[in-house]
Amino acid sequence: MQRLHLHLVSDSTGETLEAIAKASLAQFDSVETVKHFWPLVRSMKHLERIFEDIAKNPGFVLFTLVNREIRRTLENKCRAAGFPAIAPLDPVVGQLSEIFGQSATARRGGQHALDAAYFARVEAIQFTMAHDDGLNWDNWEEADIILAGVSRTSKTPTSIYLANRGYKTANIPLVVESPPPETLYTLKNPMVVGLITSADRLIQVRRNRLLSLNQAPETDYVDQSAVAREIAFARRIFSDNGWPVIDVTRKSIEEAAAAIINLVNERHLARI
Repeated sequence: MQRLHLHLVSDSTGETLEAIAKASLAQFDSVETVKHFWPLVRSMKHLERIFEDIAKNPGFVLFTLVNREIRRTLENKCRAAGFPAIAPLDPVVGQLSEIFGQSATARRGGQHALDAAYFARVEAIQFTMAHDDGLNWDNWEEADIILAGVSRTSKTPTSIYLANRGYKTANIPLVVESPPPETLYTLKNPMVVGLITSADRLIQVRRNRLLSLNQAPETDYVDQSAVAREIAFARRIFSDNGWPVIDVTRKSIEEAAAAIINLVNERHLARI
């Protein structure tokens, strides 16, 4: 197994670099990566101090530094030491500069500014936490997205992920014995999306849930025919109301959320 020391050097939090590194490393198998985080590097003295440690564990340096002197010094030191240093945002910023016809502002951590989008995201998270599992259905009209599905179809984690992307999201469990409130069928503002999964996958997830709670693993909750009826009940509701459906059987939370956001964007464009 190959081993790589990966140094992430940033004058801000380093979250952007971590996301880029994670996405890139996911493309390689049988590689052991030792990550070294160096956030808030904003002075030459700080750079000199951390480079002593970088030199002791030579490898690959990814950096986001807006100060030209600090950036140039890091590049020169890495070149002299014989290992690569890359600023992954440079190509994107360069192209955007050409498109907009203006120079980048070199504002460190600009994506973390406390702007209107930040506070909207905080509001979305608060709304989503207060509208989990069918709660407070009387003001669902304020939501951007409503997720509906039978128990254990990843409604809550998907809702939270969407909230972190700025979408007010509520979710409602579909239970055969307890139909959802009529409000669900009369909503105008939010997009209602159905989440579905295969019966086998659903039973497996539910059985693991029961075991984690030290409850009997054999109940109607995991009975094959009962689960099939639940899924059929949910599909019928989705079909009768013309709601889009996302099959989460083989999707991660991030993939399901991306598909939902795409549906929301398509609806928005269709209304323009």
